[in-house]
Amino acid sequence: YLPSYAGRSDQGCLTFPNRCPGPKDGPLKKKPTEYLKQLYYDNIMFTPEAMRHLVAEVGAGQIVVGTDFPYPWTKTAVDLVLATPGLSDAERAAMLGGTAAKLLGINA
Repeated sequence: YLPSYAGRSDQGCLTFPNRCPGPKDGPLKKKPTEYLKQLYYDNIMFTPEAMRHLVAEVGAGQIVVGTDFPYPWTKTAVDLVLATPGLSDAERAAMLGGTAAKLLGINA
């Protein structure tokens, strides 16, 4: 998935800056990895290792529960957050609803 290749994006822009134009064909104002950390990601993945990697790359505050509706994977997404070792209670709370509430303007 995308954050796994973030470092390659930074290196590519350093090596070939003409292939990484920013607004109005000027240079990017930030590294690609900094832009990736502004995006939100769902947690539809299947291993604790993948979950820990995503949290390490973008932060738990950029991850929300995904469902892939109509496919029945909803329980898996929540279970994986709860079962991933090394996550703090605050990180779990963010991924299991805190971030979504913030995005939707809901007081949690």
